[in-house]
Amino acid sequence: MSAQYDVIVIGSGPGGYVAAIRASQLGLKTAVVEKESLGGVCLNWGCIPTKALLKSAQVFEYISHAKDYGIEVSGATANFPAMIKRSRDVANGMSKGVQFLLKKNKIDVLMGMGKLTADRKVQVTPESGEATVYEAKSIILATGGRARELPNLPIDNQYIIGYRKAMVLEKQPESMVVVGSGAIGVEFAYFYNAIGTKVTIVEFMPRIVPVEDEEVSKQLEKSYKKAGIDILTNSSVESVKVVDGKCHVTIKGANGESTIVSDIVLSAVGMASNLEGIGLEEAGISHEKGKVLVNDFYQTNVPGIYAIGDIVKGQALAHVASAEGITCVEKIAGHHPEPINYGNIPGCTYCQPEIASVGMTEAQAKEAGYQVKIGKFPYSASGKASAAGAKDGFVKVIFDAKYGEWLGAHLIGANVTEMIAEVVVARKLETTGHEIIKSVHPHPTMSEAIMEAAAAAYDEVIHL
Repeated sequence: MSAQYDVIVIGSGPGGYVAAIRASQLGLKTAVVEKESLGGVCLNWGCIPTKALLKSAQVFEYISHAKDYGIEVSGATANFPAMIKRSRDVANGMSKGVQFLLKKNKIDVLMGMGKLTADRKVQVTPESGEATVYEAKSIILATGGRARELPNLPIDNQYIIGYRKAMVLEKQPESMVVVGSGAIGVEFAYFYNAIGTKVTIVEFMPRIVPVEDEEVSKQLEKSYKKAGIDILTNSSVESVKVVDGKCHVTIKGANGESTIVSDIVLSAVGMASNLEGIGLEEAGISHEKGKVLVNDFYQTNVPGIYAIGDIVKGQALAHVASAEGITCVEKIAGHHPEPINYGNIPGCTYCQPEIASVGMTEAQAKEAGYQVKIGKFPYSASGKASAAGAKDGFVKVIFDAKYGEWLGAHLIGANVTEMIAEVVVARKLETTGHEIIKSVHPHPTMSEAIMEAAAAAYDEVIHL
């Protein structure tokens, strides 16, 4: 059997399904291949269900600290299975939403494992049944990523788990060691600590969330330690031995080796691209260091075959994959899209306090040779943050002293994942610090901290 399409997308995550919908909008006959669940990892096992868990933890924290707001509450407990169920229900609902969108846009869904063939076609093999070969003028690979495993930390999904299992544990562990302090690590550390699990973070680098500005790392470490999370930096997990149902975790640090006993070890050491079994070698697709090589519009070395998302260079983020998918299909359709500016991609971490950043850190700006103006406005000086009982955090902005270019912004605190979009748009429009200062922000809001920080950079801040 064979069917002819203009575009076939392999993978239905936030890169794949968005690319498919945009292709259909542009009049291209489109199909999506998916081996597991529509929406991919982000919707089913990543972005969406984790945010549902984090919201449950935040609500529990509100109740636990209700007295701080003048409310008396007693007897509140964390119902762990109910939290897990809510998270799964949210993910399932969103997956059905993607199914609806694909149907609405007249996109065929081909369930099964998609693989490129040597003659530039797509073979789809369902779990049960025979393989079918489909033809398309253009093929987009959007197969995403999975949890990376360390050789000395093999995931068994009983004692050593990855992020997927962390979302569906049968019972709440009393203690947990989290290996790695990127977004996945610190988000799960917050969730489990907030509902009563004893959490220890082990980070190989000198500071947690090491890709963030150094001041952000220091603030999060301060907030986490205040919340009762133990943090071991400059440390590595050497081995895990299970004795009588407990994990004996050997950790190597600056002062030698020590052992922590915990119920569960969560491996959160990054992501690996899903390149295996999708026919790269058969089709002659060039790749190196776990990434498919593409040009600015995501075309591989083989004409008519494209790749987007976690399997290409760039930030492995859902919104990046979606933007790449749209850019890719607009180019396929003969439009003239701009290449994506990867220097203006926001990154968000949904722990408490939240983290959001875009552009250069202070260290990166100085290393690049810029003379910089730095402005910082603490949440402790924000009326809205004080009223909300969320005074941990700050907004930090970095400008080029010579021309006023907005080089970067680094935010930590309540609601900053919503606030960062202002900075992204301003940088896209080449807005200067003075234009931000003169843009009237509403009061009282947390977002006015961006204006105040810009004013601080130019010695015009009022409320400090």
